[in-house]
Amino acid sequence: MIDAYEDPGTPDLRGGGRYLWWLVCRQRGRSIAGALLGSGWMVLLAVSPYLLARAVDGGLEPGDFAVLAGWTAALFGVGVFNAWLSVMRHRTMTRVRLDANFRTVKLVVGHATRLGAALPRRVGAGEVVTIGVGDVQTIATALTVVGPGVGAVVAYLVVAGLLVAVSPLIAAVVLLGIPVIVVLVGPLLARLQGAEGEYRDRQGVLTARISDLAGGLRVLNGLGGKDLVADAFRRDSRRLLRQGYRVGAVTSWVQALGVGLPTVFLAVVTWLAARLAARGDITVGELVSVYGYVAVLVLPVGFWVECGYQISRGVVAARRVVRFLSLAPMADTGTLDAPAEPSALHDPVSGVRVRPGLLTALACARPADAVAVVDRLGRYLPSTATWGRVPLADIRLAQVRERILVADHEADLFGGSFRDLVGGRRDPADADIERAVRAAVAEDIVQGLPDGLDTVIDAQGRNLSGGQRQRVRLVRALLADPEVLLAVEPTSALDAHTEAGVARRLRDARAGRTTVVTTTSPLVLDHADTVHFLVDGKVAATGTHARLLATEPGYRALVARDADEPAGEGVGR
Repeated sequence: MIDAYEDPGTPDLRGGGRYLWWLVCRQRGRSIAGALLGSGWMVLLAVSPYLLARAVDGGLEPGDFAVLAGWTAALFGVGVFNAWLSVMRHRTMTRVRLDANFRTVKLVVGHATRLGAALPRRVGAGEVVTIGVGDVQTIATALTVVGPGVGAVVAYLVVAGLLVAVSPLIAAVVLLGIPVIVVLVGPLLARLQGAEGEYRDRQGVLTARISDLAGGLRVLNGLGGKDLVADAFRRDSRRLLRQGYRVGAVTSWVQALGVGLPTVFLAVVTWLAARLAARGDITVGELVSVYGYVAVLVLPVGFWVECGYQISRGVVAARRVVRFLSLAPMADTGTLDAPAEPSALHDPVSGVRVRPGLLTALACARPADAVAVVDRLGRYLPSTATWGRVPLADIRLAQVRERILVADHEADLFGGSFRDLVGGRRDPADADIERAVRAAVAEDIVQGLPDGLDTVIDAQGRNLSGGQRQRVRLVRALLADPEVLLAVEPTSALDAHTEAGVARRLRDARAGRTTVVTTTSPLVLDHADTVHFLVDGKVAATGTHARLLATEPGYRALVARDADEPAGEGVGR
């Protein structure tokens, strides 16, 4: 089994099938052992009818008790040994599956760590959850083909050879009939793979919606958007249900044919053998052996169909893992130093220019447009943005991360004491924490904690309200005290009174430092030195909040919803 700290290796990302084969090769010895044990187990299942036939023809029919006892003892010994083989086969294959499961988990978690802050910008949360919850287990199950799958092929060849000794006609029927069964099921497996792939994609979308609902229910309630998101979730659920029925329909046919066709085939071969026995072409013992051989073949054929089904699903799941592992973090191609003095940030795509030392606000009807600007200025997306006169992409990434901080309003909150949560890798003094707490209007949060700064906060701040979590994130960003702070919707979950306090104190706390906030709240916009009004991701107008209200009807319509909202009414603290 792979060790918890062992390097999982470099996966083959050329396709889903290649990834599954890589998992097999990473545990070559165990896979070979599983194949040998599976082959021995199935071959001995086929040997039992041969021994039974010998007992009938050599002992039972002539009435020779000694011969009958000898073959019976051999049959018993083979059964006991085969039971042991079955236990070892199952144990070995369980280790194969667990290794594949754990190895894939390590790869996914490690790659998610390498992507870091770029992860939510490259792939949805639902996709990662679906991989961790379902795809990993599906991939592990697909490796069943290593043991019983290989054993089924070996058993098929052995039985065919034994049947040739009994009747070439029956052997020909078996040799041709079994592949026909597999061919009949093949198109269904291909159809299942397509339906399963679409189902997994829809499942990822729905999981993302569940995550959004769980994480932002208070905000949605406050903005009146709960019903809208719930309707979208309901529509996606119905689509997923319909797709699930499609997958279930194909699966039911695969499983029905996997059981039904071998049974019908068994009846046909048994009837043919009985006719040969009635004519005297084969003995009674050989008739019994033929029935036993074909009955044994039902198991390998069932395994083939099951393995085909599992491999089909495994390839779909592996493709999703490969797609995730193929995501590359933004390469650090920068070789230049950042500007020595505070300098302007410029995004040519939107036309946004951020002057140093000022509080700049980005207001637009589509929050995603403002987030895209922030991601380009924070160098989380490829862009032609500049810092000073230097292209941002040409500056060493370490310097960009050290001096420019993107504070996302949905950033993760790790479990631990309040002090560690807001301090991160630093060890800030209590006085510094208190200043940041006051700037974020979060004094009531600290005062309400039973152990003050040493109170343990749950992961993702689950023991805090939505507004409290948002202010804690702002405390953490202010405590970092970056040269440039790019804050995404830092007050969206706050009531009007708290929001006004945050806007006023944020300006004072960041005096002389460059700060950018994305918002449509007039309480925040009124404190900004410069407001960029974005339309379709482009700067439509620039000025102070008062000037834009007076001269830009589009801007006035955008922020009027917040301006008309009664004081004290909002999302909640």
